Amino acid sequence: MTTAGKAARRKLSLLQLASELGNVSKACKVMGYSRQQFYEIRRNYQTYGEKCLIDQLLGARGQQHNPVSWDVLLITFDTLYRSHFYA
Repeated sequence: MTTAGKAARRKLSLLQLASELGNVSKACKVMGYSRQQFYEIRRNYQTYGEKCLIDQLLGARGQQHNPVSWDVLLITFDTLYRSHFYA
């Protein structure tokens, strides 16, 4: 099983343990999660189901392009601040 699958199984077992014990704090202490993490996991599980329990790493989103070319930017900067620098 992959690391992401193990993490998902661990989160699901946290939810099951909390329902069995009837005490969120004890379940979180046993499993090593904070109560805030528990409530986030539970909310995501109730909203999206089991597939949301898998940790998803965000990949590269591609190169960020500057909509203004450097030539235009430098000329604009030069004309706006010329009096400030060359006074």
